[in-house]
Amino acid sequence: MPGTGIASEIAPTGYAHHIQAHALTVRRGRRSAVDGVDLKLGVGVHGLLGPNGAGKTTLIRTLATVLTPHGGELELLGSARRTRGELRELRRRLGYLPQAFGHYRRFTVREFVEYMAWLKEVPGRRTADAVQHAIDRVDLTGRADDRMGSLSGGMLRRAGIAQAIVNDPDILLLDEPTVGLDPAQRMEFRALLRDIGAQSCVLVSTHLVEDIGAACAGVVLMYEGGTVFAGDVDRLRAAGTDADPGDSEIERGYSALLRRHREGKVGAGG
Repeated sequence: MPGTGIASEIAPTGYAHHIQAHALTVRRGRRSAVDGVDLKLGVGVHGLLGPNGAGKTTLIRTLATVLTPHGGELELLGSARRTRGELRELRRRLGYLPQAFGHYRRFTVREFVEYMAWLKEVPGRRTADAVQHAIDRVDLTGRADDRMGSLSGGMLRRAGIAQAIVNDPDILLLDEPTVGLDPAQRMEFRALLRDIGAQSCVLVSTHLVEDIGAACAGVVLMYEGGTVFAGDVDRLRAAGTDADPGDSEIERGYSALLRRHREGKVGAGG
């Protein structure tokens, strides 16, 4: 079921929304994993919630230009880019962390982030500073020359975040970025998201509802490929009652919206 999307202020680059989709449909086999989704996302940090199988990863992969839409309209950074050259230009301005990312185990953290900077065509004169800045921001400064194969799961995740931000992306797409991070690291990560979101459009897919409440201004809730809710976090909190499952207002709001949607009591947009 299409949603109303989240509108935000005019981006400093001149277009109204960094991500704009209308009736976006993406099929995986015979099934529509994303089914008629509407989005309008601009500068800020936006959360993407939903149960397993809701279509979150497919949506993120489509926005990252890994998957091609089968229907509807999609504009990224003000343009519906389609040609190889246009996609190459767009990818220089994207940051993307998938749920599982590949890497050479013998690369050091610095070599891995340098390699990703090269793929994103970060200018050579800026590469060393950009790589060091990205590593510093994820608190891996002391492990920069350690091999990727020697890192813990949480450190690998932080290295993945570093490669996603090394080009100072205009759009940052993160799929389950806090998996493996301890509570202190998650708090630092939330602060990093808020910092990046001051200038860029950040979309974070997660099952950790408390991360949404702490870091995001807006939230999109998906279910079975469609949009159940799109709005600010306070509206999500207000949607629940004490009778709904959850240990916090935002968890109870999440539960309530899914329940009402299943019962047919609410449409897209809450």
